[in-house]
Order: sequence, then structure tokens, then C-alpha cells
Amino acid sequence: MSKIVLEHIDKFYGSNHVLRDINLIIEDGDFMTLLGPSGCGKTTTLRVISGLEKPQEGKMFMDDRPIIDADAAFYEVPSKRGLNLVFQSYALWPHMTTYGNVAFGLKIKRLPKNEVNDRVMSALKVMRIEEYKDRYPNELSGGQQQRVAIARAIATSPKLLLLDEPLSNLDARLRIDMRAELKRLHKETGTTIIYVTHDQVEALTMSTKIALFKEGEISQLDTPLDIYTNPIDLQAADFIGNPRINFVDGTALYNGDSLLVKSPLGEYNFPGKDIKADEECPLGVEFECVLGIRPETIELSLENPERKNTVDATVYASQPAGSETLVTITVKDAELLVIQIGLKDYDVNQKIYATLHPNRMNVYNKQTTRLIKYAHTTQP
Repeated sequence: MSKIVLEHIDKFYGSNHVLRDINLIIEDGDFMTLLGPSGCGKTTTLRVISGLEKPQEGKMFMDDRPIIDADAAFYEVPSKRGLNLVFQSYALWPHMTTYGNVAFGLKIKRLPKNEVNDRVMSALKVMRIEEYKDRYPNELSGGQQQRVAIARAIATSPKLLLLDEPLSNLDARLRIDMRAELKRLHKETGTTIIYVTHDQVEALTMSTKIALFKEGEISQLDTPLDIYTNPIDLQAADFIGNPRINFVDGTALYNGDSLLVKSPLGEYNFPGKDIKADEECPLGVEFECVLGIRPETIELSLENPERKNTVDATVYASQPAGSETLVTITVKDAELLVIQIGLKDYDVNQKIYATLHPNRMNVYNKQTTRLIKYAHTTQP
């Protein structure tokens, strides 16, 4: 197993500053996902950890052992770092069988033949592809080839497994299957995994921690639940979640004990315990804010439930999607997307009622875009 520490990592490509003061601790046994849009620095961070790239500044430690010290021009070679890397392309040898591909790295190490066989068969069993051991890559599906690539990586018992967008070439159904396999693999082996993706569903479903990247920096580091519930800024909130989060403009006033927000949805008085009282939330000064409301936190009713925080709404559009229905509603001049479990039948312009849950709302400072009011996962 392995603990990784990155300290003040800076990486330049010419004048392009691609990594900016990256500080990251990956605990032993973590499934750490580096998440963000294309060009944000996540893959470069992975390549620095693997040794494929050298940073101009910063240090890296593996289990307290120095791996990188840019000031001293010390970079431990990749072969001594005890890690394996699985790329987006499977990079399987076309002239070798599944068994041969998985055994390749072990034979390079000149391990005894019986140990090679035991490790190969164990890795194939973990990935549930024993029956394909005599097949060549062109005889395997994309999902099966991906499993071979991962089996090859784990056969050498690496301290650290690095995965660079390994599922992006698979269709939607195979991606779901492989997410389950990777999560099971992590649980069974306990290997520290660093996973790079731009797919927030992959990050939310598999990770123990997520490092959210933004323009070469880590904007937020937290558990999947906390990143989904309380994204650190408007960009993170817009990026995390499918369907998208709802944004509603309003004004806010913080008096030191509570935050009063006025919006088209009504007025809300949020308790001080949920407020991040700093420069993002000025005291005694009214400022523009944005409410962040997840689609699943809104309840729709055909009859007025006579509940607090229920508002009149109008159906703008209804999209049945099998197991759920996506409903777009309008409340005054605000437009909201709502998730309804199961098939619901709404007509355009139908009058309905929407119940909102202030405890599950986020509030952001519109000017700075930063989070100022934390949401809870449930409504008390």
C-alpha cells in the first residue's frame, strides 16, 4: 500500500503554467479521483506522480520516502516507484494472448514460472476473465480488453495503481459494469488508486476522495458526498451533478446571526450555523447572491400540500425518461429543473405546487462565486 504527498508542485510547458502550487495528500488505501474538464491539469498531475513528467517546483513523497525534490533536481525513476499506469488506450500486445499480456511484466522481472502463473491466474480471477486467457486482443470486446489491461497492472502487486480515463472508450453500459468492477477491485485489494476522469458520475460513484481541478489548481478536495452537497463555487456546482443544479439570483443580508435571502422563490432566513462567515459574506451589507438548488430536492404536487415553503408553479416542459421524469417548471421569473421518480404525466402550462427545502439549498456570493451557505443532505 502507499501514501502519496505532493507539496507545492508547479509545472510549466514553456510559458504555459499548467500546474499551480498543487498540494495533495493521498492516504494509504484511498481511491482518489482527479476530476475536472479538459485542460485543467489532472492528467499532468498523474504524469508527475508516475514519473512521466518532471515538475519545475515542488516535492513528492511516497510513504515518507522522497520521490521528487525539484530544488535538488532529484527525481526517482518511474521503475522504482512501485506503481502501474493504465492508459485510456489499452496498449495490449496484439500478438500475445490475454495470459501473455498479463504475464509480460512479471516475466520481465524474471520471476519463477510457477509464481508468474499464480499471479496471472489470480489477476484474471479478480477481473473475472479467466475464460479468456487464451484469446488474443482482437478476439475480445472493448470491456474485456480493458479488464486485461487492469489485470496486467495489478498482477505485479503495485503499491499504487494509476488510471488515466480508462473507461472513456467504452459504451454507456460497459462503463457502468466497469465502474462496479473497479470499485470491487479497490475493496478486495486495498490498493491505493489514483483515477483521472472528466466524468463526474465516475468520480461520485467510485471514489473515497475527489480532488476537483480548475485551471491548474485544486479548487476543492473532499468526499464525493460533500463535493456534491456543497460545491465550493458556482463553477464546481455547475460541473457536479446530472441533471444540472438550478441557479436562482437573489439578494442577501447577513446580520451575524442569520442570512436573509430574498429571491423569486420567496424569502429565506438561514441560521448562522450553516453560514461561512468570512469576506465572502459581508456583515450588515446587502449583496447579490445565487441560490443553488438540486433538482431532486424539489417536490411537486397537483394539490396544495399546505406545507411551509410551498410555492405556485407552472409546468414549462415534461420529459419522461423511464425510471424518472424531468420536469421544467417556472416560479415567477425563475426556471427550475425537477426530478420526479417514476413516470409522471404533466401538461405544458399546467398549474402545480413546488415545495422547496431551504436546509438543502446552497447560497453563493454572486460576485466572488464562492459558497457562503452550506446545505445538508436531509431536511430536518
